[in-house]
Amino acid sequence: MIREALRLTRLPLPRKILGMSPSRPVPSPESFPLHTEVVVRFRDVDAMGHVNNAVYLTYLEEARVALFKELAPTDLHGPSPEQQFPFILAEATCRYLSPAAVAETLNVYIRVARTGSKSFDFEYLVTEQRSGRLLAAARTVQVAFDYATGQPIEIPPHLREALERFR
Repeated sequence: MIREALRLTRLPLPRKILGMSPSRPVPSPESFPLHTEVVVRFRDVDAMGHVNNAVYLTYLEEARVALFKELAPTDLHGPSPEQQFPFILAEATCRYLSPAAVAETLNVYIRVARTGSKSFDFEYLVTEQRSGRLLAAARTVQVAFDYATGQPIEIPPHLREALERFR
């Protein structure tokens, strides 16, 4: 259905991503080194009674924040965030598999899927905590970035080394 919609609108077909290809199974939560909990708030729910699709990007952000807290706990007198984590979010893709509702507790799993010279990918799973029901599978692409020049840069060695811990 997605491929047909993209073909009809003449958009390029996306690269295969986590959970997007029927031939590639969604990995188990146990294969992810880190997760964070999110409780679905009333504001997260749309008129259809389930979590709005855009809110999942916020849940993914919560997982990224948790990962970066593990990499470098905040030091108010240390380097600025853009010095510690010099990257921007370049792409986000999410496959919605089951609806979530108000007051459910979700686990948002995250891992490093790929590290290139100037970019790296995170993969995510979102599950309902009590039942383990799979809600979404997602991927984001981050690009190392020099905020002063506004240009992509090579991933700094300290960041590359830290990311390897979460493969």
